[in-house]
Amino acid sequence: MTLLLAGDIGGTKTILRLVEASEKPKLKTLYEEKYPSKDFPDLVPIVQQFLAAAKTKDIPQKACFAIAGPVVNNTAKLTNLAWFLDSSRLQEQLGIAHVTLINDFAAVGFGILGLEKKDILTLQEGKPNLEAPIGIIGAGTGLGQGFLIKNGDMYQIFPSEGGHSDFAPRTELEFQLLKYLLDKHDIQRVSVERVVSGMGIVSIYEFLRDRKLAPESPEIAKVVTTWEREAGKEKSVDPGAAIGTAAVNKSDRLSEQTMQMFVDAYGAEACNLSLKLLPYGGLFVGGGIAPKILPLLENGNFLLNFSSKGRMRSILQDIPVHIILNSQVGLIGAAISASRL
Repeated sequence: MTLLLAGDIGGTKTILRLVEASEKPKLKTLYEEKYPSKDFPDLVPIVQQFLAAAKTKDIPQKACFAIAGPVVNNTAKLTNLAWFLDSSRLQEQLGIAHVTLINDFAAVGFGILGLEKKDILTLQEGKPNLEAPIGIIGAGTGLGQGFLIKNGDMYQIFPSEGGHSDFAPRTELEFQLLKYLLDKHDIQRVSVERVVSGMGIVSIYEFLRDRKLAPESPEIAKVVTTWEREAGKEKSVDPGAAIGTAAVNKSDRLSEQTMQMFVDAYGAEACNLSLKLLPYGGLFVGGGIAPKILPLLENGNFLLNFSSKGRMRSILQDIPVHIILNSQVGLIGAAISASRL
C-alpha cells in the first residue's frame, strides 16, 4: 500500500486529498479538506495542518499538486497568490520523498483517466477509437486546451496554450465583436480566450449591451456595473455566472443572446482543436462553466458550430464529444499523477 497526497491549488482555495494506492487500479480516498489559500503564507503550513487533521501515522510517500498557473522545472508562481512553490523545497520541508507540480489543466488530462460514467455527459457518441488522441478544452477563468496521446498502456498528457490563439470571427456579429474588443482594449489582436471564458461572457454581454441589441434587466445590470467599477480590485461579484444562470432560466433576453454567442464560439473553437488533433479517443469539455450551462450546450447549438466545417463535417461527426460533470477532475488527476511517480 502507498500513501499519496493530491492537491488542487488555486488563488482562492486549496483542496487536499489523502489517497491510498494499492494493486487495484482505483485509488481510495482516505481524507479530504478545503482551505482558503489567502489565509496561509505558503502551501507547507496547509499540508501540515491537513496531515495533522487526517490523523495519519505515516507521511505520504508521493505528492502531486495541480497549480493554477504555469509550471517550469517543477517550480510555480501562482497567478493570483503570492506563493512561490518549488518541489525540492516542499520535499525537504514536508518530508515527502517525491513531490511534483503540474499545471491545473494537465491535471484535468490525468483526471479524465479516472472518470466514471456518471462523471460525464455525452453530447455526441461518434465512433470512438481507443488508440487515437484525446482532446481537452475547458472554459473557466481562462480557456484551457490540451491533449493525451497513448504510449503503450499509458497516456502522456500535453497541456498547451491554445487558448491564446487568435479569435476567428465567422459571422457579421462576431466581426463586430472583434472590432469592439480591439477598440475597447486598444490592442492589436484578440485571443479566443477573450471570448470563450468567464471574462468572455462579460465581454460579449457588454458588446451587445452597448450596441443596444436587447434591453438590459436591472438585476444583471447591477451585477455587471459593480464588476466594471471594481476593475483592478478584488471582485465581489461574478457577472459571468449571473449571465449564464439568467440565460438558462430564460429570465433575461440580453443574457440569452450573450450565451448564444458564447456557446457558438465555444463550439467553433472546440472544432478548431479537433481538426488539429482528430481526437477519436474523445473530446472532453471541462472547465467550470460547462456544467452550469448544460441546457445551453445540449440544445444543439454547440454541436452545430462544432461540425459546421463544410466537407470536414463527416470527420467531425465521428469524434465523441463529452462534457465533464465532476468538478474535482483536477484533484483526481493530481492523485493519478502522484501514483505514477
